[in-house]
Amino acid sequence: MTTRINAGLFDMDGTLIDSEPFWLEAEMALVASFGGEWTHEQGLTLVGSGLWDSATAIQHAGVDLDQAEIIDRLSASVRSRLEQQIPWRPGAREMISQMLEHGLPTALVTMSYRKNALTVARAMSAELGREAFGFVIAGDDVEQPKPNPEAYLRAAEALGVDVNQSVAFEDSVFGAAAAYSSGALTIGIPLHIDIPDTYVHSRWDSMEHKTLDDIEREWQRREDAG
Repeated sequence: MTTRINAGLFDMDGTLIDSEPFWLEAEMALVASFGGEWTHEQGLTLVGSGLWDSATAIQHAGVDLDQAEIIDRLSASVRSRLEQQIPWRPGAREMISQMLEHGLPTALVTMSYRKNALTVARAMSAELGREAFGFVIAGDDVEQPKPNPEAYLRAAEALGVDVNQSVAFEDSVFGAAAAYSSGALTIGIPLHIDIPDTYVHSRWDSMEHKTLDDIEREWQRREDAG
């Protein structure tokens, strides 16, 4: 099989793993510890956003901590859950395995902090029996969080590829906007929230049963659409 795709760029939370419930649980517990209330709907508004933006929202809900402490506490809570079990999304491991088997480099591009990202990267590598990602670009590696394209541009640069020939997988509005504006072929895989059509080139229910041929078809559709 030949493909014009030169790399795979993968979001983490909600795309490779269904960790959003872990984040929501951590947010609710932290806000409650300061006598406040944090709803499911409030949590969904933060899906895919940078952790500093999330920390600001948590402060507005009554948490009297600085942003760095909020981020540390939320990240540690989620990481402890991930260390117990990784809730892989359907087809995620298989898609990365296919790319690696065909010599395509991959990167993890997430707004979670590096400790959490490396926990998932190591688990994915153990599942596949080989190094899963050539590079990890995490939330503490960038100056501008998603929806700014910085993370995706840095990932492509680190892999040494043209981002315009890469494919990015995203589950959130912020993430899809970042990938799309970077120039990557953007495939949205919504989970907990929907993604507007203007932020994706295509939309899948999941990566399950998908192959590189399916990505190639999405590439062709983008070219045909001009």
